[in-house]
Amino acid sequence: MYEMTGARAIIGLLERQGIDTIAGIPGGANLPLYDALRDSRTIRHVLCRHEQGAGFLAQGIARSTGQAAVCFATSGPGATNILTAIADAYLDSIPLVCITGQVPTSLIGTDAFQEVDIYGLSIPITKHNYLVRSADDLLRILPEAFTLALSGRPGPVLIDVPKDIQTATIRFARWPEPGCRREVPAADGEAIAQAARLIDAAERPILCLGGGIIHGGASDLARELAEKCSLPTTMTLMGLGAMPADHPLALGMLGMHAARSTNMALQECDLFIAAGARFDDRATGKLVEFCPGAGIVHMDIDASEVSKLKTATVGLVGDVRHTLAALLPLVRRRSRGAWRHTTAMLRRMYPMTLPEATVPERPYGLILKVAELLDEEAVVVTDVGKHQMWTAQVYPFSRPRQLLTSGGLGTMGFGLPTAIGAALAMPQRPVVLFTGDGSLQMNLQELATAVEQRANVKILVMNNRSLGLVRQQQRLFYNERHIACDFQLDVDFCTIARGYGIPSFNAPAGCDLDSLLRQVFAVPGPCLVNVLVGREEEVYPMVPPGAANSEMLGGFYAERCTC
Repeated sequence: MYEMTGARAIIGLLERQGIDTIAGIPGGANLPLYDALRDSRTIRHVLCRHEQGAGFLAQGIARSTGQAAVCFATSGPGATNILTAIADAYLDSIPLVCITGQVPTSLIGTDAFQEVDIYGLSIPITKHNYLVRSADDLLRILPEAFTLALSGRPGPVLIDVPKDIQTATIRFARWPEPGCRREVPAADGEAIAQAARLIDAAERPILCLGGGIIHGGASDLARELAEKCSLPTTMTLMGLGAMPADHPLALGMLGMHAARSTNMALQECDLFIAAGARFDDRATGKLVEFCPGAGIVHMDIDASEVSKLKTATVGLVGDVRHTLAALLPLVRRRSRGAWRHTTAMLRRMYPMTLPEATVPERPYGLILKVAELLDEEAVVVTDVGKHQMWTAQVYPFSRPRQLLTSGGLGTMGFGLPTAIGAALAMPQRPVVLFTGDGSLQMNLQELATAVEQRANVKILVMNNRSLGLVRQQQRLFYNERHIACDFQLDVDFCTIARGYGIPSFNAPAGCDLDSLLRQVFAVPGPCLVNVLVGREEEVYPMVPPGAANSEMLGGFYAERCTC
């Protein structure tokens, strides 16, 4: 018979779950939980400097490993601070278990000090949430939370634990089994057969791989399908890496900042096969004009996504890996020479970059130089902004979970704590963070966490002294009426980094970037490089918000294209 406090039971359940790292910040309402954590021999705690940082650090662990990760926060402002990271995880389907402290049960509803209804606030942005009313319920709730976070379409689960529940004594005869991912079967067999017939009959099909392919561990089967059927393959932002960028069938990313050739091919396709993708507006542009002459095969583990935005000719609801495994034997091997010739010709006519844009002094050149110096084992993290899109456009991603980026919520400040989490989860891999001066300042305080944890994170600040994408949209769509986008203070990021104890370097114009980056990557632990980027360096091509993907603006082809 076991006898212990609710807090000690939580820690014991997390230990049995295999959790070895927890990010968080203590406060009055979760101190019993931290007191119990002090006695753990298997879990290390990472003290972040802001609860949002703790949530994103846990995301870095979850995104890089595919396993559920854990973060702690106290009640009131601690809990509200972590909500952004939870919302981010929800939109990108990241398995996260967030455990918050709450005021004692007797004070709930009294406007007690640091009382906030985090249960109610988190309902729209969690896969499931709990307000624990009895310490005995913890034995059911904790394993169930992990099962829910990992099963089906992954997502965040919040557990709010009042302080008196943490200190209450519980007795039980045996520990429950740890929570685990529940298997979901393949889609309906007749629907799979119908999809196979559509694929066989199509003359100009395109396969689209989304984040669900990576979550489902189905990249190998998706490539096998593409190769067997000669399917030109595009990827959403969250799907980058599902097919290597140098694969002959890879078309790169689709949508707002895709290569013009990719979006042109989509306009001509007669069958669009979406696997683990949700028809996000940044991918489709104006929905009614997306793939206008194409049938739709949509496979997704979440039934609510199929035909939600674009009516599917055939919907395949089920585990995408099992569905692809069932689909592969049913499709015919085809060469589709004419269609592959067309897509190859488009790529030659409209490449993503021209040579003059890839010199080291410009953004694409910097990104490609980093890729040249790192191997495919590297983990690439981005914040949100121009640097994110430049990286998505040209970095040669070669494997799943190589890119960690905030897709659905687009959260500035995501990058640094997420990169730290990835470095702690994958100490054998180099981690590089592409960030901007605006994004980095959103969670700059986590530089202290990087130093304390000796996280092997190389931080490349692409510094244009502005909110770059805001500035670009104001220039394009608001008659260059710039407001609140240019920073008046030229921040010395190197001095700030050194204040935290981080080696740092400025990369002045004309410097030997190859030599500098080699020096940076040889530094153990965190290191920062500040690279000045011109404010007028824009992200092109670009689909205007609300426009069709066929209406791409500008870029290297503005003079030869009617936009």
